[in-house]
Amino acid sequence: METWVRFSAQSQAKERLFSVSCRAAQYACALAGDTLRRNGASAGVLASVRQLEAHLSLSRKLLRLGSSAEALEAAKRAIHLSDMVLRFCVTLSHLNRAMYFACDNVLWVGKTGLAPGVDQEKWSQRSFRYYLFALVVNLSRDAYEIRILMEREAGGKRAKGGENGRQLRPDNGLQQLGLRLQIQLRLLIHVLRNNPPLLLDVVKNACDLFIPLDKLGLYKTSPGFVGLCGLTSSILSILTILHPWLKLKP
Repeated sequence: METWVRFSAQSQAKERLFSVSCRAAQYACALAGDTLRRNGASAGVLASVRQLEAHLSLSRKLLRLGSSAEALEAAKRAIHLSDMVLRFCVTLSHLNRAMYFACDNVLWVGKTGLAPGVDQEKWSQRSFRYYLFALVVNLSRDAYEIRILMEREAGGKRAKGGENGRQLRPDNGLQQLGLRLQIQLRLLIHVLRNNPPLLLDVVKNACDLFIPLDKLGLYKTSPGFVGLCGLTSSILSILTILHPWLKLKP
């Protein structure tokens, strides 16, 4: 039984690595296509890159069939987290991901021609809304984790009789505010430097955030910028698969 569980876990990791690699290739195509367009590439080359990007996108949708059930199972596990804020954020994130994957499955059915009547634009907008909600919740969770770690770090320094007490005694109110901001910035850098999983999660979610913002028209950028953000977050996801200790838990 243990051998089967270990084999299943390894297979899931390989499948996830393949899926994320397809995602990285898709956004690399988007970035390359925009760069080629800016450099005056021929229409044939641009069409080939766009076609490859579309095929990779459709392959990813195929690989994500059934991901809604996995996200719901993850949400059920997250309900039992002891920290109330983490429980709320992680559960809500998984629920939004489940809805995103469900909409994505409908899109796949429409794109493959199995259900030609599917309004692809409507379902695409729905999927990106759920994706955006999930990312906002993820970033909220990251902010909560950072605040907890900064408070813990500041409490430890106060207990040791650090410099904070002497630094916050300037005569000018603006100087006091500036010093407090400087101390908070140092704490933030220290916390992120000592917590690589949290740092990677913040950067990955921040990069991913621009994708639904652009697709929904809330913050328009360019295909090249979206491709760069997607490629960066995909590379970071690959790192967390290859080195599981880099993945933020729970």
